[in-house]
Amino acid sequence: MSLHAHQVHRHGCQRHNSTSPPSGGARRSPGREPTQGAAVRHSARQRPQFAAPRVRACHTPGANSPPLYRETPLLLSDPLSRVVGRPVYLKMENMQPSGSFKSRGLGHFCEKARSRGCDHLVISSGGNAGQAVAHSGRVLGIRVTVVVPSTTPAFMIRRIEDEGADVVVHGDVWDEADALARELAGRHGREHVPPFDHPDIWEGHASMIDEIKHQLTGSPEGNGVPSTPGAVVASVGGGGLLVGCCVGMQRAGWNDVPIVAVETEGAASFAAAVKSGRVVSVPEISSVAKSLGARRVSEECLVWRRRREILPFVMSDAQAVEACFRFAVDHRALVEPACGASLGAAYFRGDDLPGGGEEPVVVVVCGGNMATPNLLRQWAVQTRAVQHDVLGVE
Repeated sequence: MSLHAHQVHRHGCQRHNSTSPPSGGARRSPGREPTQGAAVRHSARQRPQFAAPRVRACHTPGANSPPLYRETPLLLSDPLSRVVGRPVYLKMENMQPSGSFKSRGLGHFCEKARSRGCDHLVISSGGNAGQAVAHSGRVLGIRVTVVVPSTTPAFMIRRIEDEGADVVVHGDVWDEADALARELAGRHGREHVPPFDHPDIWEGHASMIDEIKHQLTGSPEGNGVPSTPGAVVASVGGGGLLVGCCVGMQRAGWNDVPIVAVETEGAASFAAAVKSGRVVSVPEISSVAKSLGARRVSEECLVWRRRREILPFVMSDAQAVEACFRFAVDHRALVEPACGASLGAAYFRGDDLPGGGEEPVVVVVCGGNMATPNLLRQWAVQTRAVQHDVLGVE
């Protein structure tokens, strides 16, 4: 595909007036109509200056720089422990600098890319991965271009731009955005960043398990709770987090600890691969959990499933959204349906989780970037989810 097929418009960043996606995948410059089917580029604002956040531990390239990623809390959840009937710990990855666990793996990838001499990264993302790479690029001083599909909410585009990245809107789904990202990277000698399928990304995500092992062992809240979990629960989109958990758990000596890999109906590409015995593409992504919207998972997911116990759980959209409401009530934090899927495994399928007795369950609270109060209400109406008394919703 030639770049000439994509008429690119440059203009200053324009604020969206709502949380809805840009109409037709293009924002219009004053006095100019975008070409039908064109990719639209949003030039980054001047890079904003931020003070480095105070964190207990973080991975940072310099003492005066913001962290690429940080050590996040591991919280004992009383509400979920009562539901499941044994201790449930929450790994709060929604508190990462980018708002999701992707700060770990993609931050690690970007740092490795800079060491190779890279000065311009290109990634395709509907939100979380783009946000993580944009943040890492700002910290490391690397230019970043993020190609997003037209379904990306306007507020997420603004957040990516606020990190200093250029945003190109192209295609209706992630696969189409990724095709253009690869083309742009290949033509101009930039480095393409895979959102989930690379050893450096898996190694970065594995740091989360290192922290969990340390936190469980030294937790003053444990009160004699075993330091090895009975299960680790994590959402699966393309599989980067899942593979990262596998790498970290092997390093921790947790080879016998099952991983519960959670997806939603309409985005269950891992469950489809397990059923088929090989990686397959699902026909479409129809789930509201758009952050899980990879039509096929990494081949590495099935490689690890042949080595260890990985249990696919598939939740309904309604369960994922209701779990977001319940979590907001229980823990005063707003997360997106992709995260609600894993929380839903505890809220609705606690009896099915592996382990027993006092063996704790660790649930990865993977992120909350793609959530606002208004979107949560819309998803509840769309999925007919039970709306708990939160954020003015009754």
